[in-house]
Amino acid sequence: MTQTAELLRIDGLTKAYPGVVANDNVGFSVAPGKVHALLGENGAGKSTLVKMIYGLVRPDSGTMHLRGAPYAPATPNAARAAGVAMVFQHFSLFNALDVAENIALGMENPPPRRTLSARIREVSHEYGLPLDPTRQVGELSAGERQRIEIIRCLLQDPKLLIMDEPTSVLTPQEVEILFRTLRQLAAEGTAILYISHKLEEIRDLCDGATILRLGKVVANCNPREKSARELAELMVGQTLHTPSRDARDAGAQVLSVQGLSLPAAHAFGTALKDIALNLCAGEVLGIGGVAGNGQDELLSALSGEMVTTPGAITLNGAPIGDKGPNARRALGLLTAPEERLGHAAAPDMSLTENAMLTGAQRKNLVHNGFLNWRAARQFAEDIIKKFDVRTPGPGNAARALSGGNLQKFVIGREILQHPGVLVVNQPTWGVDASAAAAIRQALLDLADQGAAVIVISQDLDELMEISDRFCAMNEGTLSPARPAQGLSVEDIGLMLGGAHDMEVAHVGG
Repeated sequence: MTQTAELLRIDGLTKAYPGVVANDNVGFSVAPGKVHALLGENGAGKSTLVKMIYGLVRPDSGTMHLRGAPYAPATPNAARAAGVAMVFQHFSLFNALDVAENIALGMENPPPRRTLSARIREVSHEYGLPLDPTRQVGELSAGERQRIEIIRCLLQDPKLLIMDEPTSVLTPQEVEILFRTLRQLAAEGTAILYISHKLEEIRDLCDGATILRLGKVVANCNPREKSARELAELMVGQTLHTPSRDARDAGAQVLSVQGLSLPAAHAFGTALKDIALNLCAGEVLGIGGVAGNGQDELLSALSGEMVTTPGAITLNGAPIGDKGPNARRALGLLTAPEERLGHAAAPDMSLTENAMLTGAQRKNLVHNGFLNWRAARQFAEDIIKKFDVRTPGPGNAARALSGGNLQKFVIGREILQHPGVLVVNQPTWGVDASAAAAIRQALLDLADQGAAVIVISQDLDELMEISDRFCAMNEGTLSPARPAQGLSVEDIGLMLGGAHDMEVAHVGG
């Protein structure tokens, strides 16, 4: 089905906040039946732009037209009524409710339960995203949860579907299923506005792309005619650095985990089951897994937030399983959790205060019981400078930073404390190509300096780029580590799905 007429047209859209112009005279169009990418660095203005399209933010100036008629939604309800739907990067689901109940909550006038359940089954199977409306959400994988958000949108019969980082929590096999669904929707005439930092996906899926830089449109192109590097360089306006490291042999073993088992911390958590791993100085160990398979619990066990038997974890030969986070930090084991706001950083505290939170001990920011705020401020300024954190200064609150800039601050804060072992979960999640390359290079540099690094990530390209060895988490178990070089995406996808024995046999053969 070929469609060429404009479905959505944006002209001169501008939105300013104190101290920053988020969108500056932005204009582009999306046609029915086309998948259109919206690309840009963190802070380029993508989120503000789609929030205006979806009725969450009012533009200061400019116009939008939908199907040729003026379009200015005052609320998301108005946007949905006009045929615009959005799947957000962060799911808005209630774990204790079932699939049908969650979908009903997102509808203005939900039909009776029996009718809704039948529609969920019908639509989900029609688009290759089968869902059981009676399943409790807390029991579902991240990929299944995303299906709920998508089906909730499809039940509205949208003319424009906005998708924000939809593949960040999916295995390669789930990405294939999602792309089949999106291509089917496009073939039926739905326009799709697609935001992602995964540029090879953009090249595979999208018909056109609009690229933003510092709030302005800097290019429109057919992404299939550009390489991923060319797209990234259009986004950042400069040559992209490719992370690299010198070949070197791993050093002595510094971290050992043997027989680590822990019960789930809450009803929807994942129990760890007989986890075993060894880590050497100068090595990067990549741990892949779809969200919700025990990654958060593993990081908590390694950080000391969840303590275990003394001998389950040893650092430089000494048992530390019963020690808390501060004791482990003092010994050189540092961590950076996935959740930036609330776990890795206190949202309403300044960057200086957040630097103090984890750096007090190793950066000597406390003397005779008094906090040395001058030294803490200098530490925060060092992080900002060395990791190119875009912020007015160290007095800014953590929540005022974009997700990517806060991520750079959190990772930089730990790296500059010179850890012997660093464990990071999702180090570049939601971060643009340039910032992701910088973070990965910093992790490789840390390993080159002799530190041992564990990277837990759902980004398989990232893990293959920086890991010396790779293992996968599935339902609280960890596969044996294998050399990363030579593993195929298909092999890794099977490992993520729990086919550890198959993978070991394949690699060994």
